[in-house]
Amino acid sequence: MSYGTLKVFSGSSHPTFVNSICAHLGISPGEREIIKFSNENLMVKILENVRGDDVFVVQTMAPPVNEMIIEALIMIDALKHASAARITAVLPYFPYARSDKKDQPRISISARLMADLFETAGADRFLTMNLHAPQIQGFFRIPADQLVGGPIVADYLREKDLSNAVLVAGDAGEIKDVTTYANRLDLPIAIIDKRRYGNDEKPKARNIIGDVEGMDCFLTDDEIASGRTMVEALAFLKMKGARSVSCAAIHPVLTGNAADNLTNSDMREIVLGDTIPVEHKKTKKTHVITMAPIFAEAIKRIHLGQSVSEVFR
Repeated sequence: MSYGTLKVFSGSSHPTFVNSICAHLGISPGEREIIKFSNENLMVKILENVRGDDVFVVQTMAPPVNEMIIEALIMIDALKHASAARITAVLPYFPYARSDKKDQPRISISARLMADLFETAGADRFLTMNLHAPQIQGFFRIPADQLVGGPIVADYLREKDLSNAVLVAGDAGEIKDVTTYANRLDLPIAIIDKRRYGNDEKPKARNIIGDVEGMDCFLTDDEIASGRTMVEALAFLKMKGARSVSCAAIHPVLTGNAADNLTNSDMREIVLGDTIPVEHKKTKKTHVITMAPIFAEAIKRIHLGQSVSEVFR
């Protein structure tokens, strides 16, 4: 099936990111108006003709997250009723990604609910980056593409002196992701045996698998939220004899004072993607790597009916 003109519409969560995507595509963001009424209800009005067009709605999940979800759903619904031929929901950072299973009694599998909501609103396809749990991709009954930011971060790390480096997974769940870095950089890996007791975001490091003594350690994770995991891992690695510790994450959630806490620690460098607005949280130790070009390339390939997996080759 052929589609009309490629158009990219931005929610209000990360317009700078969308402008960068559009700059790489050589187009301007679609014109829309978002109004928030005194009763906190939202209205989205599409200000241009989209009949028969191939439309991409870009909305990352930055605070206020729940409002950004509703805004994106309303925008998709508005485009659907404006007769767009195909609508792709582009969520660089997927909401409720940690709620991917029923690991406690009487709780919601909220990630599945999010997938259902976007499909019900009218999305025909879905595009994201580094889901916290790979199985979330299977929650969608529509085509879903997951981009991976690790190779981009690995390319940045390759510019450094890695002769004494080791890649460290913050917990067992990160083994697969850290292996992606290790394969591209040809580096050894170590794994922190971390235990989480309850829902308080206070995991405890218990042991280390691998050699870090006298090494330059690079901690990798899909996201940094409170930063406690990284700070504790830093202290643990130092206790085990690490010479230096840096960290990298694709999604810079950085709640509360996370950015300052990481900067005021012994962390040598903090490497972050920009799937969530991060400029206002940058510090002297922060290096931001943009993910906009890979999203632009994926959007172009989806529009043209080409392979998205080719992006990583």
